[in-house]
Formats: sequence, structure tokens, C-alpha cells
Amino acid sequence: MLAVLAVLTVTGCAVTTDGRAVSIYEDPFAVAGMPAQGGPTGPRAGVPDSTRAIEGSDGGYIDVLAANAITDIETYWAREYSAVFGGSFRPVAALVSWDPDDDGRLFCGMETDVNAAYCTAEDRIGWDRTYLLPSLVEAFGPMAVVMVLSHEYGHAIGQKAGLVGKDDPRIVFEQQADCFAGAFLRHVAENDAAHFTLNTSDGLNSVLAATVSVRDTDPSDPRSSHGSAFERVTAVQIGFTDGPAACARIDDDEIQSRRADLPQRFHAPGDDGELPVTAESVRTIFESFEAVFALGDPPGLDLSGVDAGCPDAEPTDPVSFCPATNTIGVDLRALAERGQTNTGDDQGKIFSADVTGDYSAYVLLASRYTLAVQRASGMSLSGPKAGLRAACLSGAVTAALSPENPQANDFAGPVWLSPGDLDEAISGLLSDGLAASDVDGNTVPSGFSRVDAFRTGVLGGQQACDGRYQ
Repeated sequence: MLAVLAVLTVTGCAVTTDGRAVSIYEDPFAVAGMPAQGGPTGPRAGVPDSTRAIEGSDGGYIDVLAANAITDIETYWAREYSAVFGGSFRPVAALVSWDPDDDGRLFCGMETDVNAAYCTAEDRIGWDRTYLLPSLVEAFGPMAVVMVLSHEYGHAIGQKAGLVGKDDPRIVFEQQADCFAGAFLRHVAENDAAHFTLNTSDGLNSVLAATVSVRDTDPSDPRSSHGSAFERVTAVQIGFTDGPAACARIDDDEIQSRRADLPQRFHAPGDDGELPVTAESVRTIFESFEAVFALGDPPGLDLSGVDAGCPDAEPTDPVSFCPATNTIGVDLRALAERGQTNTGDDQGKIFSADVTGDYSAYVLLASRYTLAVQRASGMSLSGPKAGLRAACLSGAVTAALSPENPQANDFAGPVWLSPGDLDEAISGLLSDGLAASDVDGNTVPSGFSRVDAFRTGVLGGQQACDGRYQ
């Protein structure tokens, strides 16, 4: 479907000592070739703190955390830089901490704000220690600070390596920085960082959730420069899976190839892209799924509730598939609740990865429909591969509903994907993972793997899902 898929598929392999190529996706419980497991996440106990100087520091917890993060990041780049870019690594010239309430403080020639940034002109990284970083710690834990600072250091690496030019769109800088952050997080997850650890289950899930929380909500807004949650998580996953050399290959053409068939604008001013979950809307999108997959024996739709008495599957509220009757049961009221918009602002949160809306519900319907697709192909509907196939095929049908897809007019009807829908799907995959579960509702523990499966379907279509999750 897209040229980028070939890159992602080829680079998703490891080579053993006997020269045999092994797919990193063979084990559904793995995370980019690493075991998906719990364990410590965050600052290591008993490790001496960094002595890296910070201008304006108050010596408090946040600045100590930041100094330790920068030290580990610079240790990583001191090892990797020359191998990837040639030449010698030079650390940033200075680190700066500020309280935005202090008047007269400047960073990069501007008054300090609730922000974290890399100043190209001065080769300095700075951060707000009073609001921004503490809020990230409160919402997602200390590793969110490590993620933010590794992103800012990624900007420095891009500049020092000469990867970006004045004419490059801002999104290129941001995607490279997210990718470099992902490469560093792999270093931490491999237990190679002096001050931090990161497990590949809830620890990595929280880091990705922090990335989702700082996203562009309207890609057509000229001020949007960081990318959607889908794009940001994609870049982090490329770095985590394929390393910093893959990040260096991100440019405008590569980004546009990923965006090619995905919606980049709302249809009209004031349009929020939301389609309330009703019996009519569920029937309509269900018909679109039928057109996309064109099964000889498509599943039936029952809006009276999930089948609690299905003889060969456990019910999965609010949408459930019963293989014995080839029927998808829907608890319409509960599904509508899943589809309500809630960004977390009403709870007074500065950051929230709880991105919900209509597609939070419809992606669940899609995932249960894809179980019927798997049934029609004679595949097992139980176990982790069935769940990841469901997520992958849900991504495929999601992309098929995009108005930018040249084939969409053949089957989408009145239902269209809109900006924000992919982010809603990503948020759900990171939280409960129901859209990446098997027929009994069992899913893999790694949100990274669940999102990665969905992303494969979005970018590569059904063929990529069939090849990856055999």
C-alpha cells in the first residue's frame, strides 16, 4: 500500500550468529525482539546522582531527575553518534532550568514559559521545573521526563549531525526527535542506562501514553508541528525497533508516504469528526466493514446485547463475537459510553492520554468484525496472535475508511475516517487493549505490541497483517 511498509518489514528482522534471519515478530509476547515483561521502571536506587551543571537550578527533585536523564542520554550518544553519523559527539553547551513565575528570565532570547526546548542558536536545552515536568511525573511517572528530555536532545542530535535544513518542514524535526528518543528508550529498556530502568510492559506503556498526551489535535492547523499521536508513537516505535540510523532516514518524503492515505483535514470549519454511536451509525459502519472485507459468509449483527451464552467464546463487553453463530453482539448503551469525547480537561489535568471519541467505540466493533474475518480464513481465534491479528486488521479497515484512500469511494459509503480517529484508537490500545484481544478478550501485556500491530494494518493493509501474524 505504502512504500514505507517495505522499510518497516525488512528492518523488522534480527540475524542470529548462524546467519539465519529471524523475524522479531515471531513471538507475540515480545516487544521489538525483547521480552514483554514487568519489573522496575524509573530511577535506580542507590546510584550517585549526576554532577552535570544546570543553570538556574534550585537543586530540587525535578532538576536532579533531569540531570540524571541528560547524563544517561549523553552517555548513549557518546557511544552511538560516530557509528551512525561519523565524526565526534559533542554534548550540548549548557542546561537551563527555570520557574515560569520568575520575571525577566530568558531562554533562547525569549521569556521562559511552561515548556521544554532545545535552543539551536545557543546549543542549550532548558525546561520548566515548576509546572511542566512535575505535571508529567504526576500523570505518567518519572520516565515521562526522560522521554521529553531525550526528545529535546534528539533535536540537538539532528542539528549537530546536519540532518535538518532551514527549508525542512517542522514535522521532520519533530519526527526525528521522537525517533531518537525511542532509540534511547531501547537503550534504557536493555538495562544499559546508569540512572534509569524501563520495563517493556506498563513502563513502556506509560512512556507512550506521555507521547500521546502531547500531540497535535488538528493536522490542518498551521501551528501543528509535532504530529498526531499516531505519528508520534510511530516515530518512537521506529527508533525503539530499528535504532538511530532509521531515525536519520526520516525526511519529508518518508513522512508524507505514511500520511498518504490518512485524513489530514476536517471537512468544514467547526467539524469535529464525531459520529455519535447510535443503532443507525453502528449498522452503517458495519455495512462498510462488509464492503471492505467482502466475506462470503459475513457475520450477523445483534444490537440487543452481547451473547452471554455463546458456547465457544467468552463475552467481551461492549462488543462480542460468537463464532458458533457467526454473530457480533453489541451492548449499544455501553458502546455509546465508550464513544463519548473526554480529553481529561474536565478533570483539571494538564496532560492526559485518555483520548476518547466515536472511534474509541467503532474500533472495538472493527476488531470483533476482524475475528469473523479470521474465522472465515480458518485461523484460530484464541491466543495472542489472534488478538494482534484483530488489532492489525482493525488498522487495515480503519485506513480503508479514510477519504484520502483512492479506493474508499468503492465501499465507505457515508462513513469516513477523520483526523483524531487514529489517536482515539491508539489511546484505547494503550489503556485496556480490548481492540487487540482474542475472542475471549485476552490480550498481550505490551501496549507497544498492540499499537504496533494496529499501525502495521494502517500502513500496510490486510496483506501485511496476513504475512506478519500467520
